[in-house]
Amino acid sequence: MHGLAESLGNLLMEAFHYLALFAIGAITAWGGLMAFIGMLDKGQITVDDILLLFIYLELAAMVGIYFKTNHMPIRFMIYVAITALTRLLISDISHHHRPDVGVVMVSGAILLLALAILVVRYASARYPSVQADSGRRHKRNSADDAAERDDTQSDD
Repeated sequence: MHGLAESLGNLLMEAFHYLALFAIGAITAWGGLMAFIGMLDKGQITVDDILLLFIYLELAAMVGIYFKTNHMPIRFMIYVAITALTRLLISDISHHHRPDVGVVMVSGAILLLALAILVVRYASARYPSVQADSGRRHKRNSADDAAERDDTQSDD
């Protein structure tokens, strides 16, 4: 009886997990489509608009990777944050045309996020994660493996 309840709970949890991922993916696609239609209605596309589309693209990629691997791509979240801050910085400068302390603070935040990416890349290359899956041990997903190969290859 306990095993049946546990497998039913796992099934319901997995169903909720996939339903939530589909909902997040659909909302991301809808938001990107509406943003694109808004750009077309406006008649012109600015750098702000292009960066907004990149944010939607990165969010969709993050949902896709999480859907395929059940692994949260932390680097994609940091990339989204960097893109959002860059969009904010460009928007602020293009509308106000004057540098102020806010520009320095946003630039510092972008620098901190870039350093966070370096730390995450170093940690994933130095300490690769191995997870158990139904008694088997396997290495992380192919996206992380490709990123580590990029991180460890030199330009020599």
